[in-house]
Formats: sequence, C-alpha cells, structure tokens
Amino acid sequence: MFWREHPPNGEIISGNQENERAVAFSLTNVCFSSKQGKVVLLCDKLTDGTFLVHHFLSFYLKGGCKVCFLGLVQSFNHYNLVAQKLGVHLSAAREKGQLVFLEGLRSSLDLILNDGQESTQQILSPLQFLSSPNASLQCLYDFVRVSLQETSETPWRFPVLIIDDLSVLLSLGVSPVNIMNFLHYCRATVCSKFMGNIVTLVHNTEDLEDEENNFVVKSLSHQCHMILQVEGLTTGYCKDIHGQLTMTCRSPSPVKSEKNVNKIFQYKIQDKNVTFFARGTSSAVL
Repeated sequence: MFWREHPPNGEIISGNQENERAVAFSLTNVCFSSKQGKVVLLCDKLTDGTFLVHHFLSFYLKGGCKVCFLGLVQSFNHYNLVAQKLGVHLSAAREKGQLVFLEGLRSSLDLILNDGQESTQQILSPLQFLSSPNASLQCLYDFVRVSLQETSETPWRFPVLIIDDLSVLLSLGVSPVNIMNFLHYCRATVCSKFMGNIVTLVHNTEDLEDEENNFVVKSLSHQCHMILQVEGLTTGYCKDIHGQLTMTCRSPSPVKSEKNVNKIFQYKIQDKNVTFFARGTSSAVL
C-alpha cells in the first residue's frame, strides 16, 4: 500500500503496488486532517529537518491557505527554488497576496545599516528587537497579526503561520520568556481568533545541554497538538534510509487527559518528494 498526494480535503487516496510492503503516510494528511486552530511542532535532532518546513509550506499554498512565513534562516530565493521543485511558485503566491514572506536575512541587514540614522518612518521593522537589548517581539507579532487578518476580499481558506526556525531567535539574543510570550499571542490570534494553524521548527539540543533552547522545546511540546521529530539513524549513513520520524499526536488541554499517540516512521528524501515507511519495510532491508 502506498499514499499518493491528494487534494487537501482530508481524504486519503490509496492504491496497490506490487512488491511494495511499506506502510506510508502523507504529509498532506498531516497538514489537513486535523481541525483548524492547531499548533504543529517540528523538531530535528542531530539532523536537518527543514525538508518538513518546505513541504508544509507547499501543501498549505496548494491547499489555498493564506500563509505568513517567517524565514529567519535562508533567503527568499532559496525557499523559492525548493518550492519550485515541489510545484509551487512563491513569487506568484506573494504577488497575488496568498503568501506574506518575511526575509529575516535582508530585513536584519537593512535594520543594522539604517540603525542610528534619522528616519521619519513611523512603521517599525518586524525585527526591531535587534536594535534593543532584552526587547519584546511586539513588532514581530504585529507583523504576523496584520499579515493574516481577514478582509472582506479574502479568498483564502484559513490562515497559517510558519516559522523557520525558532531557535534562531535565541541565537539573536531573545530571551526564552519573550519567545514564549510571542508564541502565546500568536496562538491566541492565529489559532483562537483567526482559526488558523501554526507550524514552527525548533532544534532539539537536549544532548548539548542548551538550557534555553531545551526550555523552549519542552514548553512548546506541552502546548502543541502534534510533534514531528526527525533524527538521524543510530546505525549511521544509509542511502535508502535518511532518518527516522516520530509523530506524536497529543491534546494540550489540561482538562482532557488523553494519552499521547506515537507513530514511528523512517523516511527517504527524494528530489521532489519524501517517502515515509514503517521501520524495517524499506527495500534496503527486505
């Protein structure tokens, strides 16, 4: 059995394939099977999990959602090139208003170069916290709120906030408390008020004893509805298996004492797709 990509209506299209014993799941189903108002946490541990960010971005845009993307790691051209391989043109989505993209690298450079110069501009940069030590992320939150607020001419399904990646804010000197306050207001606005979803990537550094990053990861783990954690294989490199993904479905509500549901898959990153299969069912071991 295998899963094929399908329209984002929550239904899975399945098919049979000879000599294929892998039990796979589709990232499309992860994006759209859960109800709106959800928070999805992407974690990578000793590997690169940005491929999940690219696929969530492409799936939500294909599904007709309004997306606010905080690209704090790479340039817009980088994300655009990867998206084109997945069948999405970010430039076109941005031009028609479906995608609001914050290019952190360029915005931070502009802010630093203009720092100290007299300016009559009343609108502050979303990254204004870079020029003020211990500053809050109020300007960044305002950018998200304005970008995703509904208008009478909004043709999109529901709003989505994607952050790549949250650990960068710690590297820029933002305190864990300010980061959690920022996410609290984003959840209240995007998830509760706008009935949209939030997807954010953060690095899992529990083995490196990074107390601030570990605090953010643990706090988010208790507030999200789904955790997707990718990590490398303990046995080392394999050309047919690139890593392992653990999917945890949970209820962040303290009232509901539902047991977390964990599913473990292995994956292989391809040029235009990612293949997921149950452990031990890869062609490399069969």
